[in-house]
Amino acid sequence: MVKQTIQDISERLQRAGIPATLQRVAIGEVLLAQPIHLRADEVLERVREILPEVSRATVYNTLKLFREAGLVKELIVDAERIVFDSNTEPHYHFYDVDTGTVLDVGAGELQVIGSPKLPNGLELEQVDVIIRVRGNRSGGSA
Repeated sequence: MVKQTIQDISERLQRAGIPATLQRVAIGEVLLAQPIHLRADEVLERVREILPEVSRATVYNTLKLFREAGLVKELIVDAERIVFDSNTEPHYHFYDVDTGTVLDVGAGELQVIGSPKLPNGLELEQVDVIIRVRGNRSGGSA
């Protein structure tokens, strides 16, 4: 994915039916300019570097709006951590439990074959795969 300009982000918001306000474009600049995984508080911190007066409520409400419009995915990596993923194409993730870092797993690196039989009246929305990893603590080779 090519890094997007502010104009690209404004147009992307408008195509998604979201009015491109100054605050929303700033949030889009943080989240949508390139693939990234950020917690809501990290988005707030980075947006305040661009637009210091933006409120926490504006950022959180906009994250919800972006998620509902399909511009970001909400990824629940553990009970304490939700990150917003700007890569909405089907893919999986590594989650470093020591550092909290989330990284994409390349599309061709992992295959999930098949899906379970769903109960009547339900349809598959998506499959999330999170591969939990941690640094090698031994420092030596096996």
